[in-house]
Amino acid sequence: MDDFKRMAIFATVVERNSMSAAARQLDMSPSAVSQHIRQLEQDAGVTLLHRSTRQLTLTDAGQRFYAQCAAMCEAASRARAELAAELQLPSGELRLAAPAGFTQHAAPALGQWLAAHPSLRLRLLMDDTPIDLIQARVDLALRFGNLQDSNWVARHLGRSATVLCASPQWLQEHSSTPQHPAELAQLPWLELSRNEEVQTDFLLHHHSTGQEYRLQVLPKMVSNHRSAVQQFCEAGLGIALLSAHDVAASLKNGTLVRLLPDWDMGILDIWAVTASRDTLPAKVREAINVLRQYFAQLDGVQSTAALT
Repeated sequence: MDDFKRMAIFATVVERNSMSAAARQLDMSPSAVSQHIRQLEQDAGVTLLHRSTRQLTLTDAGQRFYAQCAAMCEAASRARAELAAELQLPSGELRLAAPAGFTQHAAPALGQWLAAHPSLRLRLLMDDTPIDLIQARVDLALRFGNLQDSNWVARHLGRSATVLCASPQWLQEHSSTPQHPAELAQLPWLELSRNEEVQTDFLLHHHSTGQEYRLQVLPKMVSNHRSAVQQFCEAGLGIALLSAHDVAASLKNGTLVRLLPDWDMGILDIWAVTASRDTLPAKVREAINVLRQYFAQLDGVQSTAALT
């Protein structure tokens, strides 16, 4: 590393044509600059500069050496500029990992922002199984629900209510709409789960009375894919707890009906996760803000303060 430093000092001396001027530019003493040049010459075994009281003159070897030193300094300057640009403007490839259920939100959330930055590319990795951010070289991951303990850095984007839903077809076939959680245990449940547990437990709270009700169900269908659970529910195959932001459109158009709206079915936290606490490049910082703003305007999502 000392050689690189001396090469940069030598290039500055040549460009300023003065040890003193180079020393002022580099915030060094003239004697320190002269010592670095002498060390270069001693290590190389050749004279690089002819010195006189009035001027410095490059030797033939010094001229050739200067060309390479100047190229090195220029490359270093370009590298620093690349890093500065990375912090200022979104560019390069953004590798974003998200659950498969985010598919319906990806284009509305990120499309306009992506189009506004021609030098930015997006690679979406959609998988309901959490992946290793470092191994997969992921810049940013979306996580929903409780986070497992890890060394990753999580930033809160918002929280989505969990709502109990059924299709109009299912309700028609069962002739009556449940009025209390006690009526739910024997109904066909459709469940999102990533473990092998057979039974699922829920703790429900009544909004106005504060009453609690613990419910245990044996799901008729279990999937690790959020969208699959919603599709089965819309097809009339059972009831399901779904995220309010995922089913907002289905509730509006009548594909799904919300059950027991007076009961709190739980909250799903939404997180942006990165592998490092270090300064984030612009593409990641802006993506976090864009996602936070997108979720904030969705029905059923409680927003958090913008990233600063």
